[in-house]
Amino acid sequence: MTALRPERESGASYGQEPYEASGAFEDWSVGQQAYQPPADETAYLPPADEETVALRIPEPPPGASISASAASTTPSDTGTATGGRAARRKAAKRRHGRHGGHAAGAAASASASASSSASASDAGEAISRAPLSRVEARRQARARKPGPAVVVSRAMGELFITTGVLMLLFVSYQLWWTNVRAHAAADKETSSLQNDWASGKRAPGTFEPGQGFAILHIPELDVVVPIAEGVSNKKVLDKGMVGHYSEGKLKTAMPSAKTGNFALAGHRNTHGEPFRYINRLKKGDEVVVETQDEYYVYKMTSTLPVTAPSNTSVISPVPPQSGFTGPGRYITLTTCTPEFTSKYRLIVWGKMVEERPRSKGKPDALVE
Repeated sequence: MTALRPERESGASYGQEPYEASGAFEDWSVGQQAYQPPADETAYLPPADEETVALRIPEPPPGASISASAASTTPSDTGTATGGRAARRKAAKRRHGRHGGHAAGAAASASASASSSASASDAGEAISRAPLSRVEARRQARARKPGPAVVVSRAMGELFITTGVLMLLFVSYQLWWTNVRAHAAADKETSSLQNDWASGKRAPGTFEPGQGFAILHIPELDVVVPIAEGVSNKKVLDKGMVGHYSEGKLKTAMPSAKTGNFALAGHRNTHGEPFRYINRLKKGDEVVVETQDEYYVYKMTSTLPVTAPSNTSVISPVPPQSGFTGPGRYITLTTCTPEFTSKYRLIVWGKMVEERPRSKGKPDALVE
């Protein structure tokens, strides 16, 4: 037995009388009653511990000063429980296991670190949201304001974009929409002519500028277009019709004349473009002019690929470059060249080969 016990009474010998269990307990009880510690000594005794009787460091007496390091260290800071080993074990068990204290300490340190980081972030945001002085605000406003070079470059970019969009719209209008409108107007005029002829409302004679009086057929090019008096862009050509040279020095003969040159003009591009492919006509291809009473059939004889717009001799009664040697009944088709320009003129000539009354039906060139 290694526990502490009181001494035997005087005169007793250890070797003579061994202790019995009951005698030992009685002697221990007597010793407890006989010994009473003084009051000042009792104050230094530690509190009883129900779990263990192991040695421990006694707590300092009341009134004693506590060092700064001991005072600053608390159970909450160190993560350890106060009391003896049993108390620490209980505290460890309450923190979920034997090693819970370390996990709790790590969690506490991580929470503290996150809290400090959040506090630092909040502080940074608060600093960034702090109101600026007038000088700083003006300085930042000047820094954000674009310079003259940037303003000019932006303006030029917007100008180029706007110009490109406008050009695209203009090209679409010229190449597509003008043809749509011109074809609609030409078809309407053709139908009106045919209806008037069928009802007898129109009679051969002199026609007003812009008035339709005949229909041109080019079977090789699948062209059917009305012929109107005059070569005005606004009144005739831009409406998708073919114009007859009939004014001033450019006046030419009608198909019904016994001799002369029946000269016509038409757009090659845009506004219906009836003469776009007349450069493909070959010698011997037929062209038919339909009027209220007659069909006039011409066969192509020659072409002039390029000539100046001022060369009016190409529509003379006997054109000098056509190959005709004397008066006759001729037809001349004029249009612009190259395509999509009006720099030069393309000329096609033909000679009448048949005059057929409508009462005899269509000529062979128009019969499918």
